[in-house]
Amino acid sequence: MARTTPHDPPPDDDRPLYGRIAAQLLDELRAGTIPPGERLPGERHLAAHFGVSRETVRQALEVLRRGGLVATDRRGSHATLPGRPVEAPESLAFPVGAGSADPCAVDRATVTWEAPPPEHARALDLAPQRPTLVHWYRSVAPDGRSLRTAVTSFSAVVLAEVAELARYRDRADGATPAQLRRAYDWMRKAGLTLHHRDAITQVGDASSVRVTRRVHDQYARPLEITDLVVNAEQDALVYEFTLPAAG
Repeated sequence: MARTTPHDPPPDDDRPLYGRIAAQLLDELRAGTIPPGERLPGERHLAAHFGVSRETVRQALEVLRRGGLVATDRRGSHATLPGRPVEAPESLAFPVGAGSADPCAVDRATVTWEAPPPEHARALDLAPQRPTLVHWYRSVAPDGRSLRTAVTSFSAVVLAEVAELARYRDRADGATPAQLRRAYDWMRKAGLTLHHRDAITQVGDASSVRVTRRVHDQYARPLEITDLVVNAEQDALVYEFTLPAAG
């Protein structure tokens, strides 16, 4: 989420501080930074993010709860407002191809802010050990077998030009779930034309297949790179890719 300055409201904004925080948080929810159903950051994190007290955050969340925009259960607070559909959620996962063919599989996706794998850094023109946003995905069968793993690293270019992705830096703790289903839509809304190139290779004894996807824009600038590894003996690799119209 982007850094804000709630202590400097417009001159005609006479709302209480918690009301302004509620409005700013709602703007970020509507932008899709936190998709519907996904857990919000904790009160301490939100307080630091907005530069206010935890009590102000509690009051802001209560405003959103009364409006039916946020719900709280044993998992914490999460967004409930309907998102603007850009694809069928059941058919498109991020990275594309990450979704498992096993309906009983357990999927987990998180983001970190760290130095990417060296080969990713080279592909993204990042200096060695320079941190960036890294998306981790793993799908595990009910018996514990690993079905699919994926790691995606984003370039400095895409983080500078796509605000919705840049906001994830503040949530990149490796623990908070992060389903970036709208990532490609956000890129296109920012005016980027996406060029995908997939390379498929066998891994080890050929029981697994690696798909390496590189995405560039219309200026040949690297945007992201993904390494997706699929258990070829247990899982079928199926691509379902929808690119909604920009605008």
